[in-house]
Amino acid sequence: MTASYGRVYLIGAGPGAADLITVRGARLLASADVVLYDALVTNEMLELCRQAVKIPVGKRSGQRSAAQEHINQQLIENASKYQLVVRLKGGDPMLFGRADEELTALEKAGIAYDIVPGITTALAAAASIRQPLTKRGVARSVALFTSSTAPGETADTRIPDCDTLVQYMGGREAMLTAQRMLDAGYPASWPVRIVENCSRKDEHQTSLNLGELARGLPTGSGPVLVMMGEAMRPRQTEQTDYQQSLDNNAGNTA
Repeated sequence: MTASYGRVYLIGAGPGAADLITVRGARLLASADVVLYDALVTNEMLELCRQAVKIPVGKRSGQRSAAQEHINQQLIENASKYQLVVRLKGGDPMLFGRADEELTALEKAGIAYDIVPGITTALAAAASIRQPLTKRGVARSVALFTSSTAPGETADTRIPDCDTLVQYMGGREAMLTAQRMLDAGYPASWPVRIVENCSRKDEHQTSLNLGELARGLPTGSGPVLVMMGEAMRPRQTEQTDYQQSLDNNAGNTA
């Protein structure tokens, strides 16, 4: 007898804030029978699927987490029990989300699926610090990369050849990246912006340069995104006219 399966949706939860998920993603969460969610998915996001069975399958670098093979098997098992299965991933499913392994497992099992994109953290962080990743005459290319590897893999130490570099899952790896860049001839004054816990209530932003980054990473325990390049250099109006206009508007409305 041929097994009967429900449909699986890989949904991007976005960077963290519950109201940054797409309308389609929120609608599917509200209808889901079961939700398998990442460690970075917030409790506020899970409020959108109160009716669903919720299964944590978090993967955090350097911490105990569900093995990818186990996650794949849980997707298949839950698709045999429920009609609408959601795999809820932080950011966008198709960027550093292990989507390839999960899609391969679903395809081998003959399970139908759809993918709902989400706001990846690089774009959310750029919006949060009000710094475009590209700027006319300054930066026309962007590289999103990570130094994290699967167990047994050799760390990739190459530096992407782009105007703006965005390192996901930065942590201590960002310090090593900065040192490699300095060794390769990048200036120590190269601007760096760090965003921790992007879009959440405890978001923290740090401005420094490449030389300072190589000496230490001033962050806590939350997910870290590191943005590097001339596009990260503050605009003159960012520190003068804009702040003055805010002060004036505050005085007019007081």
